[in-house]
Amino acid sequence: MNIVTLLPFIVLIGAMFLMTRSAKRKQQQAAQMRNDMQPGSGVRTIGGMYATVKEVNDDTVLLDAGPGVELLFAKNAIGAVLTDDEYNRIVHGIEHDLKADGAVVPDDASSLTETDEPATASSGPSDDKVDLGKKDADAASDAKADEAEPKKTDGDSDAK
Repeated sequence: MNIVTLLPFIVLIGAMFLMTRSAKRKQQQAAQMRNDMQPGSGVRTIGGMYATVKEVNDDTVLLDAGPGVELLFAKNAIGAVLTDDEYNRIVHGIEHDLKADGAVVPDDASSLTETDEPATASSGPSDDKVDLGKKDADAASDAKADEAEPKKTDGDSDAK
């Protein structure tokens, strides 16, 4: 057998080995993350629900989803264990004080249009009326064009 004939098979086996190895590593990391869960940590389930871990058992996790709402989930249903800052930012809308020295950005655009100068009569819109109609010369030429062509009615049709 020639080495050129065996080369595609060797590459294929190597690619399969690398893919299964990376998938196995991801599964091990996810299992380690689930085993490291502690009561009080914030989690996101695979369904997208955010809750706080209340109790961790061998195969299940008791989650506190709100006042008086406790839910029992399988450990495999936990998608991510979140840091305290990330959980508070997502669930409670509490931003960590990263931008304490930064400028305050307004919620609306009104501050962008306001000026410190007083409004004057010349800066406001004028009361001059604008004529949007046709000019007299244009109207006369349109009237002549209409007289030259006979008008069609609903009964007259050139289509066959």
